Amino acid sequence: MPPTDQHTANDTHGAPPAADARLTAFHWGLYRAAGTPAAPQLLPDAGDPAPSLIGEGMLEAYRSPLRVLRPAARAGWLARLRDPARAAADDDRPRRGAEEFVELEWDEALDLAARELSRVRGEYGNAAIFGGSYGWSSAGRFHHAQSQVHRFLNCFGGYVRHVDSYSLGAGRALLPHVVMDMDELMASHSDWNVLAAHTRLFVAFGGVPAKNAQVAAGGALEHRLRPALAALAAAGCRFVNFSPVADNLDAPAHAVEWIPIRPNTDTAVMLALAHTLIAEGRHDEDFLARHCVGFERWRAYLFGADDGVAKDAEWAAALSGVPAARLRALAAEMAATRCLINCAWALQRAEHGEQPFWATIALAAVLGQIGLPGGGFGLAYGALNQMGSPHARVPGPTLPQGRNGVDAFIPVARLTDMLERPGEPFDYNGKRQPYPHIRLVYWAGGNPFHHHQDLNRLVRAWKRPQTVIAHEQFWNAHARMADLVLPATAAPERDDIAFATREPVLAATRRIVEPPGQARDDYAIFAALAERLGIAEAFTEGRDAAAWLAHLYGEAAQRAAERGSRWPAYAEFRAAGRLDLREIEAQAPVLLLADFRRNPTAHPLPTPSGRIELHSATVAGFGYADCPGHPVWREPGEWLGAAAARQYPLHLISDQPATRLHSQLDHGPASRASKIAGREPIHLNPADAAARGIADGDLVRVHNARGACLAGARLDAAVMPGVARLSTGAWYDPLRPGAHDPANLDKHGNPNVLTRDVGSSRLGQGCTAHTCLVEVERHAGPVPELSAFDPPRRMG
Repeated sequence: MPPTDQHTANDTHGAPPAADARLTAFHWGLYRAAGTPAAPQLLPDAGDPAPSLIGEGMLEAYRSPLRVLRPAARAGWLARLRDPARAAADDDRPRRGAEEFVELEWDEALDLAARELSRVRGEYGNAAIFGGSYGWSSAGRFHHAQSQVHRFLNCFGGYVRHVDSYSLGAGRALLPHVVMDMDELMASHSDWNVLAAHTRLFVAFGGVPAKNAQVAAGGALEHRLRPALAALAAAGCRFVNFSPVADNLDAPAHAVEWIPIRPNTDTAVMLALAHTLIAEGRHDEDFLARHCVGFERWRAYLFGADDGVAKDAEWAAALSGVPAARLRALAAEMAATRCLINCAWALQRAEHGEQPFWATIALAAVLGQIGLPGGGFGLAYGALNQMGSPHARVPGPTLPQGRNGVDAFIPVARLTDMLERPGEPFDYNGKRQPYPHIRLVYWAGGNPFHHHQDLNRLVRAWKRPQTVIAHEQFWNAHARMADLVLPATAAPERDDIAFATREPVLAATRRIVEPPGQARDDYAIFAALAERLGIAEAFTEGRDAAAWLAHLYGEAAQRAAERGSRWPAYAEFRAAGRLDLREIEAQAPVLLLADFRRNPTAHPLPTPSGRIELHSATVAGFGYADCPGHPVWREPGEWLGAAAARQYPLHLISDQPATRLHSQLDHGPASRASKIAGREPIHLNPADAAARGIADGDLVRVHNARGACLAGARLDAAVMPGVARLSTGAWYDPLRPGAHDPANLDKHGNPNVLTRDVGSSRLGQGCTAHTCLVEVERHAGPVPELSAFDPPRRMG
């Protein structure tokens, strides 16, 4: 059995580190430890041209009193497990989220977790266990909580998993039918140097926000977006930004034209641009014939054969608020120069979210510039640091997760549906299957009380499982809603290997501070559980954490050798602190779909036809009215053209924050400095604020039929009239913990008490956070005290 003691598990193989090799990595970059052991500091890596400032406050955030220092159990759950005779008489689940916690010794906490896992598997089978984890837990490739929990549960016999993501649910389901798998597409985007040399018109739907591109799943080790956009502008590229907000395209202002657009109407504008190009004979007939299928079928829809409505510029103007004359002129400009069309991920986080991605590809196909330098489409530059990288695509260290013995799964955004409706059928991507009946949730990495929609409904559903076990670093809403909380270490408290696709560096990150209290690595926790459950050999393979790091590096180095690249020995890598991949991996310009354009027969796409599918017979065969076989406009349930806008006249945009990653480090210095009276700022157009008697800095109540929250008003001319912008990530802080009715006010400004929990369509079942109407008013009455950053009641 490998040791679970943290100091032993983190001992490093090989030579001691060089003086300048004390590196740690987070999603927003690589940082060097400076200062003294008693007062350490983090400095951005010198090789990063535009470092994120968030990481510099990491150590302060991780020393917070909000750290989970010891294992803790919810009082009612613990009493039931300690006295099984009372289980039948006392259903304590309704108190989940409202009770105090009892701190435990590690041995008892692990014994309880192992006992519950064994009981649920014995009584209901592995399909009663949901392995919840939503990424973004570590930039390191070994201490990645999602990989760790999935490997552990697979060794235990399996679990119900999720597929897709909240960021990309609709797009991930759609794109294999149309062009290729989303991961492959992300790794294949044309690089910024190619765009700077050739792109002269960059048409963006939803902007190109640097705040989003400051992160990458394995660490954004070289931030490129702002310098890249500046280089495009310097080369003469013009930017056109269709967006409800003006400040989400971080190029020099003189090069950007902002065109305000009603949220959820981007597809209509894309269809109109395509209609105009075809009607005026500016489309590329040869490209459409050789590289696409289904054009004539889609053309018939555009010209009204299906419904008698031509999808022309006047039609789109009435829906979107964009002048028809500007659309017709833009279509001509796009056809006359090298043009790239970019569609932000935010657009498919909406009802019918599959359509803007499909329409982006179809519009680019009509122009015929796909595969040409500087032309085609992006999905999306600005979403992650990865897109646009000029660096080689290298397979890095990966922890094997084994085989899942359970076939059942859910689209990730259907979490509440699964908990509330076990046994009921759901549609997804051409299949129909039942929701599993979950009795135990095991969650490591991520915070469902940040990223899920309609939180009042989730709170109610969350009380249905018999047990919820969570690994957590902080006493956030996720921890407070668990039954058993196991304290986990953070990136600066462990050794790892940082790596991200198309980044130039592989980094040997190190423990630079000691873990607080009794926090353990996820691997150590799972290894101890595996020992109790009789699966230790399968899970650990006889290795401690340090041995795993050496093993994973060795596997990646062997793959490198097979392609002719020599990586140094592991001890040499650890001593140096980094491996510069630019020096040993072949670099070449990256041009999306260039081979396919040159010879679609020799280089077919992985679609049923091998071509770009403007009309998909497969999707059409599913029979989904909300996602037919080609790009269409479908009216969403909530938008500024809906009847509901009379009661809730502002369209809520819940975008990603600039001062944290999702909800990570909301308690950190960068995030807290951005708040207004401790609340998340909501950006309102000055005219909308004036009509409601709201001044800058006022405390406001944001509400609809699903819930309400408090926020601080920020008057902002960069937000178009009729739109409110409230970024995600404020830690959920309900007035009455554990309650789940719409009147239970969130005191902190979490927009997901307001957002809709319905699928994008039966195809993708993605989240629809951006299809949401609200009203805003000045808060009246006493101001409730914030408690999001107060530790819960604990008993020794």
